[in-house]
Amino acid sequence: MAHPVPGSAAAGTAAPTALGGVVAAGDAALAWHLRPEVALPLAVAAALYALGWWRLARRSARAPSTARPALALGGLAAIAAALLSPLDALAHRLFVAHMVQHMLLIAVAAPALLLADPFPMIVWALPGPVRRRAGRWLRPGARARRAWVAATAMPVAWLTYAAILWVWHLPSAYDAALGDRLVHDAEHAAFFAGAVAFWWPVVHPAPRVRRPYGHTARIVYLVLGAFQVAALGLLLTVAPAVLYRTYATATRPDGLAALDDQAWGGVVMWAAGGLVDMIVVLALLHRAFGASPAPPPPAPRTRAFLDTGGGAH
Repeated sequence: MAHPVPGSAAAGTAAPTALGGVVAAGDAALAWHLRPEVALPLAVAAALYALGWWRLARRSARAPSTARPALALGGLAAIAAALLSPLDALAHRLFVAHMVQHMLLIAVAAPALLLADPFPMIVWALPGPVRRRAGRWLRPGARARRAWVAATAMPVAWLTYAAILWVWHLPSAYDAALGDRLVHDAEHAAFFAGAVAFWWPVVHPAPRVRRPYGHTARIVYLVLGAFQVAALGLLLTVAPAVLYRTYATATRPDGLAALDDQAWGGVVMWAAGGLVDMIVVLALLHRAFGASPAPPPPAPRTRAFLDTGGGAH
């Protein structure tokens, strides 16, 4: 049985609105929804990251940078904006809002969190026995390490991301997600996991279980990724008919036809996704043709933790 989603007809009649428009008074569907199953994991992740960063900062001889905590906060905030803000309700009325929601997860939250290098921080927030167990999982020859190496290979990560993106945009899958909260949550989890897999070889965060790819390989990889996202966005933009029945009958602002809404959603996909990819490509080009930067210093004792399988609190 399908569960009503915020902003759907089953959840109550709501006044038409647009992104940036005036929300009618009393429209509870367009309020922030602090879903415990989303808000609690985000709060726990933020607390673990902060604790781990503080512990590692105490062990560092130099003043710790605040860039990574800022990136972590930005990534978690992007997830909250996508899943807890009024955007989540608007996504069931406007395809363009739904696409903004997905881009926050794929093009903002995933790369920002990887750039924050969360693994050492979160591991060091955990008790010593848990750290030692994680260290054993990542030792050379360990099954988890081999699986991690395979999953972060560029061909595997690229294909995984592309498959997730295209399969979930099939009309049957997309409408199923809009009609059932659990399926919708599964869709969002798949998009975020696929984006983490895609960005992993580019960012190369800890644990670094494989040699990093060169700048040229990363640039080609990103350009190919941008092409396949642009292809899907262009398909949505120029499609001659509304592909998703949910949006064909959804309440939307006067003057915004369902086909126009779909076209704008496609524009958001290829424009926003392509913009982020190209910014990263330009950064990689700058690093490739500029002076070779010194490698970033490892987090204090993180390497020793991975080699020995544990450490003191």
